Amino acid sequence: MTARAADRARYDRATAHLDAPLAIVDLDAFDANADDLVRRAGGKPIRVASKSVRCRALLERVLAKEGFAGIMSFTLAESLWLARSGFDDVLLAYPSADRAGFAELAADPKLASAVSVMVDDVAQLDLIDAARGDGREVVRVCLELDTALRLLGGRVRVGARRSPLRSPAEVADLARAVSRRPGFEVVGIMAYEGHIAGVGDSLAGRPLRSRAIRLMQAAARRELVERRAAVVRAVRAVVPDLEYVNGGGTGSVQSTAAEDAVTEIAAGSGLYVPRLFDNYTSFSGRPAALFAQPVVRRPGVGVVTVLGGGYPASGAAGTDRLPVPYLPEGLRYDPQEGPGEVQTPLLGSPADDLLIGDKVWFRHAKAGELCERFDSLHLVEGDRVTATVPTYRGEGHTFL
Repeated sequence: MTARAADRARYDRATAHLDAPLAIVDLDAFDANADDLVRRAGGKPIRVASKSVRCRALLERVLAKEGFAGIMSFTLAESLWLARSGFDDVLLAYPSADRAGFAELAADPKLASAVSVMVDDVAQLDLIDAARGDGREVVRVCLELDTALRLLGGRVRVGARRSPLRSPAEVADLARAVSRRPGFEVVGIMAYEGHIAGVGDSLAGRPLRSRAIRLMQAAARRELVERRAAVVRAVRAVVPDLEYVNGGGTGSVQSTAAEDAVTEIAAGSGLYVPRLFDNYTSFSGRPAALFAQPVVRRPGVGVVTVLGGGYPASGAAGTDRLPVPYLPEGLRYDPQEGPGEVQTPLLGSPADDLLIGDKVWFRHAKAGELCERFDSLHLVEGDRVTATVPTYRGEGHTFL
């Protein structure tokens, strides 16, 4: 029996009393992945990206481990909810236009001390000031640096379109503007190199593209190491007591942690290890989060149909954004249909061994987005479900 077949047998036994659709997290794999992230971080703390987890119970579990500290959130409403729930170090990773949220933040000392907000433009400060009303709490601010690699005099850009702040002078100027403005305090810098951390460099069957990605990432690292250090020096000249410099992501933990200028690493997807993280040479993890769909039809030889399953991930549309049939091994989509909103036909010889009601296990393309489809996660240890915990959705929250 292969390791994957053994996992399937365990998951089927653990969930035999449960009807699919359902989602699980294998806690042995989750914990092993967490330990590997800590090892790769080389002593620097890891801030957990909540968008890649979207479950309070699992955020609490990983933050109880040595080597993890703080949350990187994705909306202001989520940040405030987490802070009210007892998480005391929440960095909002994206600018917000949530006026009601800013009014609440500026009026509550506990929330204001726990949450830092992302800023890359003075206009965002204006919005916060206009929204704060009678709230007079100091708003903690993190400045975001654009990490994209620019070539040919800026005519070619590799990396996400995020912050407009690129040079040390630009970031220092905004730090100065924030520092001079009553009601705000600069506490950190964030620089997420998604073109390194979030792009696999070992694509199956595409050796030339894989080599091109590795060359691009090596050049991007060299450029960013120097520029990030210069930015940090420039900002520290304005804000000597800067609390943190955040960088990295699951795919770049060890290289980002090696930079002296970086004080903490962000990571989250590496806990669940979705399918997009199969294509890295720098690390390998154990798939920890899966979902199961039930077989509801047997249309013919070598074909079964499962209920639902059309759960694409965000990003540029493509087959790499689709979940993949994982267990039993050897199933594939019908190219004329793919994963469907209500039903999904699956092809392959393993289909002939599946009965009506059997489970087919899938892996999502990305990490936390799976939790937007399920109210709960069944936590598996060995061949037993030892707990069932709500996702954000299960607690009544869909923040985006």
